[in-house]
Amino acid sequence: MKKNYIIAGILEIVSLALYYYFALPPINIQSVAFWVFISVALVLFIIYFSVAYSANTVVKVNNHASFKDTPKIVAIPTLVLALVITGILLINLVCSPLFNASSYSKRISIDESGNFLDEIPEVNFNSLPLLDKDSSEKLGDRVMGQMSELVSQYTVSEQYTQINYNNEILRVTPLEYASFVKWITNRNEGVKGYITVNSVTGESNLKKLDKGMKYMTSAHFNENVYRKLRFSYPTEVFGSIKFEIDNEGNPYWIAPTYSYTAIGLKTKVSGVVILNPIDGTSKKYKMNEVPTWIDNAYNAELIIEQVNDWGNYKGGFINSIFGQKNVVNTTAGYNYLAMNDDVYLYTGITSVMSDESNLGFVLSNMRTGETSFYSVPGAEEFSAMSSAEGQVQQMKYVSTFPLLINLSNRPTYLVSLKDAAGLVKMYGFVDVADYQKVVVSDAAKGIVAAAQNYLSSYTSDISNDLLVKKDITIQSIKSATKNGNTYFYITASDSKKYVASITLGDQLAFLTSGDKISIGFYENDNEIIEVKTLY
Repeated sequence: MKKNYIIAGILEIVSLALYYYFALPPINIQSVAFWVFISVALVLFIIYFSVAYSANTVVKVNNHASFKDTPKIVAIPTLVLALVITGILLINLVCSPLFNASSYSKRISIDESGNFLDEIPEVNFNSLPLLDKDSSEKLGDRVMGQMSELVSQYTVSEQYTQINYNNEILRVTPLEYASFVKWITNRNEGVKGYITVNSVTGESNLKKLDKGMKYMTSAHFNENVYRKLRFSYPTEVFGSIKFEIDNEGNPYWIAPTYSYTAIGLKTKVSGVVILNPIDGTSKKYKMNEVPTWIDNAYNAELIIEQVNDWGNYKGGFINSIFGQKNVVNTTAGYNYLAMNDDVYLYTGITSVMSDESNLGFVLSNMRTGETSFYSVPGAEEFSAMSSAEGQVQQMKYVSTFPLLINLSNRPTYLVSLKDAAGLVKMYGFVDVADYQKVVVSDAAKGIVAAAQNYLSSYTSDISNDLLVKKDITIQSIKSATKNGNTYFYITASDSKKYVASITLGDQLAFLTSGDKISIGFYENDNEIIEVKTLY
Protein backbone atom coordinates (compact mmCIF):
# COMPACT_ATOMS: atom_id res chain seq x y z
CA MET A 1 0.00 0.00 0.00
CA LYS A 2 1.21 3.45 -0.90
CA LYS A 3 0.21 4.70 2.55
CA ASN A 4 3.08 2.78 4.14
CA TYR A 5 5.58 4.37 1.76
CA ILE A 6 4.17 7.82 2.47
CA ILE A 7 4.54 7.23 6.21
CA ALA A 8 8.12 6.00 5.63
CA GLY A 9 8.88 9.13 3.62
CA ILE A 10 7.47 11.41 6.33
CA LEU A 11 9.46 9.62 9.03
CA GLU A 12 12.59 9.98 6.91
CA ILE A 13 12.10 13.73 6.46
CA VAL A 14 11.24 14.34 10.12
CA SER A 15 14.17 12.25 11.37
CA LEU A 16 16.66 14.03 9.12
CA ALA A 17 15.28 17.43 10.02
CA LEU A 18 15.71 16.67 13.72
CA TYR A 19 19.19 15.25 13.14
CA TYR A 20 20.24 18.34 11.19
CA TYR A 21 18.76 20.71 13.76
CA PHE A 22 20.64 19.17 16.68
CA ALA A 23 23.82 17.81 15.03
CA LEU A 24 24.26 20.86 12.75
CA PRO A 25 26.42 19.25 10.03
CA PRO A 26 27.78 21.60 7.35
CA ILE A 27 26.57 21.10 3.80
CA ASN A 28 30.13 20.66 2.59
CA ILE A 29 31.53 17.61 0.81
CA GLN A 30 34.93 18.07 2.51
CA SER A 31 33.42 17.60 5.95
CA VAL A 32 33.24 14.23 7.69
CA ALA A 33 30.09 15.42 9.47
CA PHE A 34 28.36 15.96 6.11
CA TRP A 35 29.03 12.39 5.01
CA VAL A 36 27.88 11.10 8.40
CA PHE A 37 24.64 13.00 7.72
CA ILE A 38 24.35 11.38 4.28
CA SER A 39 25.06 7.94 5.75
CA VAL A 40 22.43 8.43 8.45
CA ALA A 41 19.95 9.47 5.75
CA LEU A 42 20.67 6.31 3.74
CA VAL A 43 20.49 4.03 6.79
CA LEU A 44 17.17 5.54 7.89
CA PHE A 45 15.84 5.25 4.32
CA ILE A 46 16.77 1.57 4.21
CA ILE A 47 15.16 0.90 7.61
CA TYR A 48 11.94 2.84 7.03
CA PHE A 49 11.30 1.61 3.50
CA SER A 50 12.25 -1.96 4.32
CA VAL A 51 9.59 -1.93 7.03
CA ALA A 52 7.09 -0.32 4.66
CA TYR A 53 7.83 -2.81 1.91
CA SER A 54 7.60 -5.75 4.31
CA ALA A 55 4.26 -4.56 5.62
CA ASN A 56 2.95 -4.61 2.06
CA THR A 57 4.36 -7.94 0.92
CA VAL A 58 4.30 -10.26 3.91
CA VAL A 59 2.44 -13.48 3.18
CA LYS A 60 1.48 -16.41 5.34
CA VAL A 61 3.17 -19.69 4.51
CA ASN A 62 2.39 -22.58 6.84
CA ASN A 63 1.52 -20.03 9.52
CA HIS A 64 4.99 -18.49 9.23
CA ALA A 65 5.78 -14.97 7.94
CA SER A 66 8.13 -14.66 4.97
CA PHE A 67 9.26 -11.70 2.92
CA LYS A 68 9.77 -11.28 -0.81
CA ASP A 69 13.14 -10.23 -2.20
CA THR A 70 14.22 -6.70 -1.28
CA PRO A 71 13.19 -4.35 -4.10
CA LYS A 72 15.32 -1.69 -5.77
CA ILE A 73 13.94 0.99 -3.45
CA VAL A 74 16.03 -0.61 -0.68
CA ALA A 75 18.82 -2.25 -2.67
CA ILE A 76 19.94 0.96 -4.40
CA PRO A 77 20.41 3.00 -1.17
CA THR A 78 22.30 0.06 0.32
CA LEU A 79 24.66 0.07 -2.67
CA VAL A 80 25.05 3.85 -2.47
CA LEU A 81 25.90 3.65 1.25
CA ALA A 82 28.57 1.02 0.55
CA LEU A 83 29.99 3.15 -2.28
CA VAL A 84 30.06 6.26 -0.08
CA ILE A 85 31.96 4.51 2.72
CA THR A 86 34.35 2.80 0.31
CA GLY A 87 34.90 6.01 -1.66
CA ILE A 88 35.74 8.04 1.43
CA LEU A 89 38.20 5.41 2.66
CA LEU A 90 39.92 5.19 -0.75
CA ILE A 91 40.09 8.96 -1.28
CA ASN A 92 41.51 9.54 2.20
CA LEU A 93 44.01 6.73 1.75
CA VAL A 94 45.29 8.26 -1.48
CA CYS A 95 45.50 11.70 0.19
CA SER A 96 47.02 10.41 3.44
CA PRO A 97 50.63 10.94 4.61
CA LEU A 98 51.42 7.47 3.27
CA PHE A 99 51.51 8.91 -0.25
CA ASN A 100 51.78 12.64 0.47
CA ALA A 101 54.26 13.02 3.31
CA SER A 102 55.95 16.00 1.66
CA SER A 103 52.71 18.03 1.45
CA TYR A 104 51.90 17.25 5.09
CA SER A 105 55.31 18.51 6.19
CA LYS A 106 54.57 21.78 4.36
CA ARG A 107 51.03 22.35 5.65
CA ILE A 108 52.47 25.00 7.96
CA SER A 109 55.22 27.40 6.95
CA ILE A 110 57.83 27.64 9.68
CA ASP A 111 60.62 30.20 9.54
CA GLU A 112 63.75 28.46 10.82
CA SER A 113 66.16 31.36 10.24
CA GLY A 114 65.36 33.31 13.40
CA ASN A 115 67.77 33.93 16.26
CA PHE A 116 66.40 33.88 19.78
CA LEU A 117 68.42 36.80 21.14
CA ASP A 118 67.88 38.93 18.04
CA GLU A 119 64.13 38.44 17.70
CA ILE A 120 62.87 37.79 21.23
CA PRO A 121 63.14 41.03 23.22
CA GLU A 122 64.30 41.22 26.81
CA VAL A 123 61.39 40.20 29.01
CA ASN A 124 58.90 42.89 30.01
CA PHE A 125 57.32 41.70 33.24
CA ASN A 126 54.43 44.13 32.76
CA SER A 127 53.22 42.08 29.79
CA LEU A 128 53.96 38.56 30.96
CA PRO A 129 50.96 36.25 31.54
CA LEU A 130 51.97 34.83 34.92
CA LEU A 131 48.58 33.28 35.69
CA ASP A 132 47.55 30.11 33.88
CA LYS A 133 43.98 29.18 33.04
CA ASP A 134 43.35 27.25 36.27
CA SER A 135 44.39 30.20 38.44
CA SER A 136 42.34 32.57 36.30
CA GLU A 137 39.28 30.37 36.75
CA LYS A 138 39.60 30.51 40.53
CA LEU A 139 39.90 34.29 40.48
CA GLY A 140 36.96 34.62 38.08
CA ASP A 141 34.77 32.33 40.16
CA ARG A 142 35.62 34.38 43.24
CA VAL A 143 34.38 37.56 41.53
CA MET A 144 31.18 35.80 40.50
CA GLY A 145 30.65 34.59 44.06
CA GLN A 146 30.50 38.21 45.22
CA MET A 147 27.53 38.94 42.96
CA SER A 148 24.69 37.26 44.84
CA GLU A 149 22.05 38.59 42.43
CA LEU A 150 23.78 36.81 39.52
CA VAL A 151 24.96 33.54 41.08
CA SER A 152 21.46 32.08 41.16
CA GLN A 153 20.87 32.77 37.47
CA TYR A 154 24.23 32.41 35.73
CA THR A 155 27.44 30.42 35.83
CA VAL A 156 30.91 31.34 34.62
CA SER A 157 31.92 29.83 31.27
CA GLU A 158 35.12 27.76 31.11
CA GLN A 159 36.34 29.72 28.05
CA TYR A 160 38.89 32.07 29.71
CA THR A 161 40.34 33.05 26.35
CA GLN A 162 43.85 34.56 26.44
CA ILE A 163 43.83 37.95 24.68
CA ASN A 164 45.92 41.09 24.34
CA TYR A 165 43.51 43.90 25.19
CA ASN A 166 44.94 47.38 24.59
CA ASN A 167 48.36 46.08 25.72
CA GLU A 168 46.85 44.42 28.79
CA ILE A 169 47.20 40.64 28.99
CA LEU A 170 43.78 39.32 29.95
CA ARG A 171 41.77 36.17 30.09
CA VAL A 172 38.15 36.86 29.26
CA THR A 173 35.12 34.63 29.71
CA PRO A 174 31.37 35.19 29.48
CA LEU A 175 28.68 34.36 31.96
CA GLU A 176 26.30 31.60 30.86
CA TYR A 177 22.74 30.59 31.73
CA ALA A 178 22.78 28.27 34.73
CA SER A 179 20.13 25.90 33.33
CA PHE A 180 17.36 25.50 30.78
CA VAL A 181 14.87 27.06 33.20
CA LYS A 182 17.22 30.00 33.83
CA TRP A 183 17.47 30.51 30.06
CA ILE A 184 13.68 30.66 29.78
CA THR A 185 13.36 33.19 32.61
CA ASN A 186 16.28 35.40 31.50
CA ARG A 187 16.36 35.08 27.71
CA ASN A 188 14.56 38.39 27.12
CA GLU A 189 17.32 40.31 28.88
CA GLY A 190 20.13 37.98 27.83
CA VAL A 191 23.46 37.47 29.57
CA LYS A 192 24.50 40.87 30.81
CA GLY A 193 28.16 40.49 31.61
CA TYR A 194 31.56 38.88 31.22
CA ILE A 195 34.60 38.47 33.46
CA THR A 196 38.15 39.65 32.82
CA VAL A 197 41.22 38.44 34.71
CA ASN A 198 44.50 40.29 34.31
CA SER A 199 47.11 37.58 33.67
CA VAL A 200 49.88 39.78 35.09
CA THR A 201 48.37 41.25 38.26
CA GLY A 202 45.48 38.86 38.90
CA GLU A 203 42.99 41.73 39.04
CA SER A 204 39.51 40.36 38.25
CA ASN A 205 36.44 42.29 37.19
CA LEU A 206 32.87 41.62 36.16
CA LYS A 207 32.00 43.84 33.20
CA LYS A 208 28.27 44.50 33.03
CA LEU A 209 26.64 45.19 29.66
CA ASP A 210 23.84 47.64 28.91
CA LYS A 211 22.33 45.11 26.50
CA GLY A 212 22.48 41.40 27.27
CA MET A 213 24.10 38.75 25.08
CA LYS A 214 21.39 36.65 23.45
CA TYR A 215 23.38 34.12 21.39
CA MET A 216 25.34 31.96 23.82
CA THR A 217 26.63 28.40 24.03
CA SER A 218 24.22 27.76 26.92
CA ALA A 219 21.21 29.23 25.09
CA HIS A 220 18.75 26.84 23.45
CA PHE A 221 17.00 26.37 20.13
CA ASN A 222 17.65 29.19 17.64
CA GLU A 223 19.44 31.33 20.22
CA ASN A 224 22.24 28.80 20.62
CA VAL A 225 25.37 30.35 19.11
CA TYR A 226 26.34 27.18 17.21
CA ARG A 227 22.88 26.97 15.63
CA LYS A 228 22.96 30.66 14.78
CA LEU A 229 26.28 30.21 13.00
CA ARG A 230 25.12 27.11 11.14
CA PHE A 231 21.90 28.62 9.86
CA SER A 232 23.75 31.79 8.80
CA TYR A 233 26.57 29.87 7.08
CA PRO A 234 25.20 26.41 6.13
CA THR A 235 28.26 25.39 4.06
CA GLU A 236 31.03 26.53 6.39
CA VAL A 237 33.04 24.16 8.57
CA PHE A 238 33.70 25.83 11.92
CA GLY A 239 36.53 25.25 14.35
CA SER A 240 36.33 25.84 18.10
CA ILE A 241 34.70 29.19 18.77
CA LYS A 242 36.31 31.62 21.21
CA PHE A 243 34.92 34.50 23.23
CA GLU A 244 36.82 37.78 22.81
CA ILE A 245 36.31 41.50 23.27
CA ASP A 246 37.38 44.27 20.91
CA ASN A 247 39.40 47.33 21.88
CA GLU A 248 36.25 49.04 23.19
CA GLY A 249 35.25 46.09 25.36
CA ASN A 250 32.41 44.89 23.10
CA PRO A 251 31.89 41.09 23.23
CA TYR A 252 32.11 38.82 20.17
CA TRP A 253 32.25 35.15 19.29
CA ILE A 254 35.22 34.31 17.04
CA ALA A 255 34.57 31.28 14.83
CA PRO A 256 37.41 30.15 12.51
CA THR A 257 36.31 28.48 9.26
CA TYR A 258 38.13 25.41 7.97
CA SER A 259 38.90 23.85 4.63
CA TYR A 260 40.28 20.36 4.07
CA THR A 261 42.12 18.11 1.69
CA ALA A 262 39.94 15.12 0.72
CA ILE A 263 37.47 14.38 3.55
CA GLY A 264 38.55 15.99 6.82
CA LEU A 265 42.30 15.78 6.18
CA LYS A 266 44.94 18.53 6.50
CA THR A 267 42.77 21.09 8.25
CA LYS A 268 43.46 24.66 7.16
CA VAL A 269 42.02 27.90 8.54
CA SER A 270 40.33 29.63 5.59
CA GLY A 271 38.81 32.61 7.40
CA VAL A 272 37.02 33.88 10.48
CA VAL A 273 33.37 34.64 11.24
CA ILE A 274 32.79 37.30 13.90
CA LEU A 275 29.38 37.09 15.54
CA ASN A 276 27.89 39.73 17.80
CA PRO A 277 26.22 37.83 20.67
CA ILE A 278 23.94 40.77 21.48
CA ASP A 279 22.12 41.21 18.15
CA GLY A 280 23.23 38.14 16.19
CA THR A 281 24.83 40.07 13.34
CA SER A 282 27.93 38.47 11.85
CA LYS A 283 30.55 38.97 9.18
CA LYS A 284 33.02 36.65 7.51
CA TYR A 285 36.63 37.66 6.90
CA LYS A 286 39.36 36.12 4.80
CA MET A 287 42.57 35.44 6.71
CA ASN A 288 44.34 38.48 5.28
CA GLU A 289 41.41 40.69 6.37
CA VAL A 290 41.04 39.59 10.00
CA PRO A 291 40.88 42.65 12.33
CA THR A 292 44.02 43.13 14.39
CA TRP A 293 42.14 43.09 17.72
CA ILE A 294 41.35 39.40 17.22
CA ASP A 295 43.84 37.12 18.97
CA ASN A 296 42.43 33.62 18.37
CA ALA A 297 41.81 32.93 14.70
CA TYR A 298 43.85 29.74 15.22
CA ASN A 299 43.47 27.31 18.11
CA ALA A 300 46.37 25.71 19.91
CA GLU A 301 45.47 22.11 19.06
CA LEU A 302 45.46 22.80 15.30
CA ILE A 303 48.81 24.60 15.40
CA ILE A 304 50.39 21.75 17.36
CA GLU A 305 48.95 19.21 14.90
CA GLN A 306 50.45 21.15 11.97
CA VAL A 307 53.83 21.54 13.68
CA ASN A 308 53.93 17.81 14.45
CA ASP A 309 53.28 17.01 10.77
CA TRP A 310 56.13 19.37 9.86
CA GLY A 311 58.39 17.55 12.30
CA ASN A 312 57.28 14.01 11.42
CA TYR A 313 57.19 13.97 7.63
CA LYS A 314 60.15 16.05 6.46
CA GLY A 315 62.05 12.84 5.73
CA GLY A 316 59.08 10.94 4.28
CA PHE A 317 56.43 8.63 5.70
CA ILE A 318 58.67 5.54 6.02
CA ASN A 319 61.30 7.53 7.90
CA SER A 320 58.65 8.82 10.31
CA ILE A 321 57.87 5.22 11.32
CA PHE A 322 61.17 3.36 11.13
CA GLY A 323 64.43 5.32 10.71
CA GLN A 324 63.05 8.48 12.37
CA LYS A 325 66.09 10.47 11.28
CA ASN A 326 65.61 14.14 12.18
CA VAL A 327 62.03 13.42 13.28
CA VAL A 328 60.85 15.87 15.94
CA ASN A 329 57.63 16.52 17.84
CA THR A 330 56.22 19.18 20.10
CA THR A 331 56.42 18.61 23.83
CA ALA A 332 53.23 17.59 25.62
CA GLY A 333 52.23 21.08 26.70
CA TYR A 334 52.09 24.71 25.64
CA ASN A 335 51.73 28.21 26.96
CA TYR A 336 51.11 31.72 25.67
CA LEU A 337 53.30 34.79 25.30
CA ALA A 338 52.20 38.33 24.48
CA MET A 339 54.26 40.37 22.02
CA ASN A 340 53.59 43.16 19.54
CA ASP A 341 49.89 43.42 20.46
CA ASP A 342 49.35 39.74 19.61
CA VAL A 343 49.18 36.46 21.50
CA TYR A 344 51.67 33.73 20.58
CA LEU A 345 51.57 30.04 21.33
CA TYR A 346 54.81 28.65 22.68
CA THR A 347 55.79 24.99 22.79
CA GLY A 348 59.09 23.11 22.81
CA ILE A 349 60.45 20.90 20.04
CA THR A 350 62.08 17.62 21.02
CA SER A 351 63.46 14.64 19.16
CA VAL A 352 61.24 11.56 19.13
CA MET A 353 64.29 9.64 20.30
CA SER A 354 64.61 11.69 23.49
CA ASP A 355 62.19 12.83 26.16
CA GLU A 356 64.51 14.85 28.38
CA SER A 357 65.83 17.67 26.19
CA ASN A 358 64.57 20.21 23.70
CA LEU A 359 66.15 21.10 20.39
CA GLY A 360 64.41 24.44 20.41
CA PHE A 361 60.92 25.87 20.42
CA VAL A 362 58.29 27.39 18.16
CA LEU A 363 56.31 30.60 18.51
CA SER A 364 53.08 30.84 16.52
CA ASN A 365 50.94 33.94 16.11
CA MET A 366 47.40 32.94 17.12
CA ARG A 367 45.87 35.55 14.78
CA THR A 368 47.89 35.04 11.60
CA GLY A 369 49.32 31.54 12.04
CA GLU A 370 52.85 32.81 11.29
CA THR A 371 55.26 30.43 13.03
CA SER A 372 58.98 30.56 13.76
CA PHE A 373 61.39 27.93 15.07
CA TYR A 374 64.28 28.97 17.31
CA SER A 375 67.16 26.63 17.95
CA VAL A 376 67.68 26.78 21.70
CA PRO A 377 69.03 23.42 22.92
CA GLY A 378 68.35 22.66 26.55
CA ALA A 379 66.12 20.97 29.06
CA GLU A 380 62.54 20.17 28.04
CA GLU A 381 59.79 21.86 29.98
CA PHE A 382 58.81 19.01 32.28
CA SER A 383 62.40 18.61 33.47
CA ALA A 384 62.43 22.30 34.32
CA MET A 385 59.10 21.95 36.16
CA SER A 386 60.43 19.02 38.20
CA SER A 387 63.60 20.94 38.99
CA ALA A 388 61.62 23.90 40.33
CA GLU A 389 59.28 21.65 42.33
CA GLY A 390 62.30 19.90 43.81
CA GLN A 391 63.47 23.15 45.38
CA VAL A 392 60.32 23.29 47.52
CA GLN A 393 59.36 19.62 47.65
CA GLN A 394 58.57 19.86 51.37
CA MET A 395 55.75 22.28 50.52
CA LYS A 396 54.34 20.09 47.75
CA TYR A 397 53.83 23.02 45.40
CA VAL A 398 52.91 22.21 41.80
CA SER A 399 54.55 23.96 38.85
CA THR A 400 52.70 25.52 35.95
CA PHE A 401 53.86 24.84 32.40
CA PRO A 402 56.84 27.17 31.82
CA LEU A 403 57.02 30.44 29.97
CA LEU A 404 60.19 30.79 27.88
CA ILE A 405 61.65 34.28 28.28
CA ASN A 406 64.76 36.23 27.36
CA LEU A 407 66.20 37.16 30.73
CA SER A 408 69.46 39.08 30.59
CA ASN A 409 70.12 37.64 27.11
CA ARG A 410 69.71 34.07 28.27
CA PRO A 411 66.84 31.70 27.40
CA THR A 412 65.14 31.09 30.74
CA TYR A 413 62.10 29.15 31.89
CA LEU A 414 59.74 30.92 34.26
CA VAL A 415 57.25 28.86 36.25
CA SER A 416 54.69 29.66 38.92
CA LEU A 417 54.52 27.31 41.89
CA LYS A 418 51.01 26.83 43.25
CA ASP A 419 49.67 25.38 46.45
CA ALA A 420 46.83 22.88 46.80
CA ALA A 421 44.29 25.72 46.57
CA GLY A 422 45.71 26.78 43.21
CA LEU A 423 47.21 30.02 44.53
CA VAL A 424 50.62 31.15 43.24
CA LYS A 425 53.05 31.08 46.16
CA MET A 426 56.46 31.23 44.46
CA TYR A 427 58.13 31.99 41.16
CA GLY A 428 60.86 29.78 39.77
CA PHE A 429 63.51 30.64 37.19
CA VAL A 430 65.30 27.77 35.47
CA ASP A 431 68.18 28.05 33.02
CA VAL A 432 67.20 26.39 29.73
CA ALA A 433 70.73 25.18 28.97
CA ASP A 434 71.23 23.77 32.48
CA TYR A 435 68.04 22.99 34.38
CA GLN A 436 70.07 22.38 37.55
CA LYS A 437 70.40 26.16 37.75
CA VAL A 438 67.16 27.06 39.43
CA VAL A 439 66.10 29.68 41.96
CA VAL A 440 62.66 30.01 43.52
CA SER A 441 61.44 33.15 45.27
CA ASP A 442 58.44 34.24 47.29
CA ALA A 443 55.73 35.47 44.92
CA ALA A 444 54.60 38.04 47.52
CA LYS A 445 57.73 40.10 46.80
CA GLY A 446 56.87 40.38 43.12
CA ILE A 447 58.18 38.97 39.87
CA VAL A 448 60.90 41.62 39.42
CA ALA A 449 62.41 40.84 42.81
CA ALA A 450 62.30 37.14 41.93
CA ALA A 451 64.15 37.80 38.67
CA GLN A 452 66.80 39.87 40.47
CA ASN A 453 67.26 37.10 43.00
CA TYR A 454 67.83 34.59 40.20
CA LEU A 455 70.24 36.80 38.27
CA SER A 456 72.30 37.63 41.33
CA SER A 457 72.78 33.93 41.97
CA TYR A 458 73.63 32.61 38.55
CA THR A 459 74.66 35.05 35.88
CA SER A 460 77.37 37.62 35.41
CA ASP A 461 75.62 39.15 32.39
CA ILE A 462 74.31 42.66 32.89
CA SER A 463 70.64 43.38 32.36
CA ASN A 464 70.27 47.14 32.77
CA ASP A 465 66.50 46.88 33.02
CA LEU A 466 66.68 44.87 36.23
CA LEU A 467 69.78 46.34 37.89
CA VAL A 468 69.18 48.43 40.97
CA LYS A 469 71.29 51.59 40.93
CA LYS A 470 72.25 52.99 44.31
CA ASP A 471 74.58 55.63 45.74
CA ILE A 472 76.28 54.46 48.93
CA THR A 473 78.73 55.90 51.45
CA ILE A 474 81.42 53.46 52.53
CA GLN A 475 81.58 52.82 56.27
CA SER A 476 84.28 50.15 55.98
CA ILE A 477 86.01 48.25 53.17
CA LYS A 478 88.20 45.13 53.29
CA SER A 479 89.78 42.98 50.59
CA ALA A 480 90.26 39.24 50.32
CA THR A 481 91.54 36.80 47.70
CA LYS A 482 89.30 33.88 46.68
CA ASN A 483 90.13 31.38 43.94
CA GLY A 484 92.85 33.70 42.67
CA ASN A 485 90.54 36.73 42.41
CA THR A 486 90.48 39.79 44.64
CA TYR A 487 87.15 40.81 46.18
CA PHE A 488 86.29 43.90 48.22
CA TYR A 489 83.81 43.59 51.08
CA ILE A 490 82.00 46.84 51.71
CA THR A 491 79.79 47.89 54.60
CA ALA A 492 77.73 50.95 53.73
CA SER A 493 76.64 53.67 56.09
CA ASP A 494 73.16 52.11 56.20
CA SER A 495 74.75 48.83 57.39
CA LYS A 496 74.05 47.04 54.09
CA LYS A 497 76.86 44.69 53.01
CA TYR A 498 78.22 44.32 49.46
CA VAL A 499 80.94 42.37 47.67
CA ALA A 500 82.63 43.58 44.47
CA SER A 501 85.23 41.90 42.25
CA ILE A 502 88.38 43.84 41.30
CA THR A 503 87.43 43.08 37.68
CA LEU A 504 84.74 45.80 37.95
CA GLY A 505 87.40 48.50 38.14
CA ASP A 506 90.82 49.29 39.64
CA GLN A 507 89.32 52.20 41.57
CA LEU A 508 88.09 49.69 44.12
CA ALA A 509 91.66 49.33 45.43
CA PHE A 510 91.78 53.03 46.33
CA LEU A 511 88.44 53.34 48.13
CA THR A 512 88.46 54.18 51.82
CA SER A 513 85.95 54.83 54.60
CA GLY A 514 83.79 57.87 53.84
CA ASP A 515 84.05 57.62 50.04
CA LYS A 516 80.87 57.75 48.00
CA ILE A 517 80.29 55.42 45.01
CA SER A 518 77.45 54.43 42.66
CA ILE A 519 76.85 50.72 42.29
CA GLY A 520 74.48 48.45 40.36
CA PHE A 521 73.21 45.12 41.68
CA TYR A 522 70.35 42.61 41.52
CA GLU A 523 68.28 42.89 44.66
CA ASN A 524 67.91 39.62 46.60
CA ASP A 525 67.54 38.21 50.08
CA ASN A 526 71.25 37.46 50.59
CA GLU A 527 73.00 39.03 53.54
CA ILE A 528 75.85 40.13 51.25
CA ILE A 529 74.78 41.55 47.89
CA GLU A 530 77.05 41.07 44.86
CA VAL A 531 77.86 44.32 43.01
CA LYS A 532 77.49 43.86 39.25
CA THR A 533 78.75 47.22 37.99
CA LEU A 534 80.20 50.54 39.05
CA TYR A 535 78.87 53.81 37.63
